[in-house]
Formats: sequence, C-alpha cells, structure tokens
Amino acid sequence: MSTFSSPNGPRRIVCLTEEPTEILCALGERDRIVGISAYSVRPPDIREDKPVVSAFLDGSLRKIAALEPDLVIGFSDIQADLAAKLIKAHLPVLIFNQRSVAEIMEMIQTLGRIVGAAERTEQLLQGYRANLQRVQQLASGLTRRQRVYFEEWDEPMISGIQWVSELIELAGGDDIFTALSTEKGAAERQPKAEQVIEANPDIILASWCGKPVDKQSIRDRAGFDTIGAVRDDQIHELDPSIILQPGPAALTDGVNAISDIIQQWARQKP
Repeated sequence: MSTFSSPNGPRRIVCLTEEPTEILCALGERDRIVGISAYSVRPPDIREDKPVVSAFLDGSLRKIAALEPDLVIGFSDIQADLAAKLIKAHLPVLIFNQRSVAEIMEMIQTLGRIVGAAERTEQLLQGYRANLQRVQQLASGLTRRQRVYFEEWDEPMISGIQWVSELIELAGGDDIFTALSTEKGAAERQPKAEQVIEANPDIILASWCGKPVDKQSIRDRAGFDTIGAVRDDQIHELDPSIILQPGPAALTDGVNAISDIIQQWARQKP
C-alpha cells in the first residue's frame, strides 16, 4: 500500500461518494482519484477513466484495496459499516459528516488543504459564496416568501436535510419542516401527511434518491388536493445529483434550480 509521504498529501484517493470527486476535479486534482462511487456523475466523463468501487451503503473491499489508496474518503454514519471494514483492512479512512452549508464549505476547505491546494480552494469557495449571494439578492426582491415542502423520499415521507432547508431559505422560500431539517437521521425527518396538508405549501420540491419522482402519486395522496402546490401544478422534481449531495453541486446547480422555481412562481403569482 502507498504511504502518506508526499508533501502535497495523498496521491491515490478513493472517493466513496460524489462530492469529494467533484471537489478534487474542480481543484485540478483529478489525477489523484483512483476509485469512485457508482453515483458519481460530476464531471460527466468521470467514469471514463475511474473505476467504480462503491455504491453508497457498501463497496468492494477487494477492489478498493487493489487500488492501493493512501486515502479513502467517505460520508456520514450511513457508511459506518463500510468504513469499519476498510479500517480493519488497515486502509487510511477519512469520514466527513457535513450537514449544513457552512459545514460543506468547511469540508471543501479541509479537503483542499489535505491535497496542498489551499489557494485554489479559497478561489473555489469564493465562487460558491458569490453564487449564494447572487441567489440571496434575487430572493430579496420577492414580495412574499413561498412556503416550500421538500421531499427526499416518498414511503415513508422524508423531508429535507439541513443544507437543503438552508438553500431553500436562501432562495426565498420558507421550508415548512425547517425544525426537522437539523435531525441527523432520516428516521427523524418523517412528517405526517396531515402536517403537509396543514402547512399548505405553495411549492413542492421532490428529489427521491435512487428513483424518479412520481408526481401523480403525490397528487393522489389523500387530502393533497387541498394543497396550493398541488392545485397550482407546482410539484417540481430536482435531480438528486444536484441537491442531495453535500458538496459543490448543491451550492451551484442545486440552489440555482430552487431559485429558478421560486422566481418563476413569483412571476406567475405577483
């Protein structure tokens, strides 16, 4: 196995989720990546020269070890079992657990320092901050903030995690389940249908991790026909790759998509 001896950090990195892959490529450090997640789509050609070694919950210990990584990067307690297997195999593992916009920024900064690219990382972060400020400026021109329900899964219903809720708020929406968003686990973010109906969101954003959103099934839920978003045909699907990953995609394409939907609603209902 390689040693962590380079003055510029690890040279052979396995990324178990999408966001470290996107960050390293944005920093010009693509050559360090030796293995990726099956869900990696940013940049779009990443699978052409990088082998897939993991899904999300699990991965191939044999494939990962064969790549002789000097760093394996994962995300959250959801990958705890996979991380444990890698650690027992004497592989160097780093698990991030970023849940908020600020923590995403900190994770990007940390990874940049690890690969000796602090200056380029700061330039990257400045671009993300500028985009968030642009979105916030657009939101400041709204005459009314829209009530937004974000759905991460349908059965059971799971509402948005913290960074999603924060980006909705930044874009000019009021997340109807902002109080649930800071819960660390999906099991604690399961609102009742009655709560959604009572909150009467103006917009429903859905991004079901791993499968397409069935808008008709949302419309057909008992009592949902009374919800403004359903009556006004304001159910919107977001690609999971731009909003459910706590990395650059959420700070760019993800928040931009949310902003576009909110701004469009505002133009339709001045």
